[in-house]
Amino acid sequence: MKSRDQGTETRDQEVQRVKRLLHSALPRIGDEREPDRDLWPAMLRRMDEHASRGPASVPWFDWALGGALLAFAAMAPRTIPLILYYL
Repeated sequence: MKSRDQGTETRDQEVQRVKRLLHSALPRIGDEREPDRDLWPAMLRRMDEHASRGPASVPWFDWALGGALLAFAAMAPRTIPLILYYL
């Protein structure tokens, strides 16, 4: 019976040791957990800016890759299911 009590005592000591290690390793957050300002309006503005640019904001190499893919599919039409599978 005494060995079982010693096992739980050792386990409790290990749990306390791990708690102390975690508390020492992680910085304290503090009382203020909210950001200084609301970030959602800024995020909405950025999303609107990106949406208003349209297809002109797509880099040239994306257009080149799409054109090469279409040309390859035109030359080898049997690869179209394979291309669609990987998209």
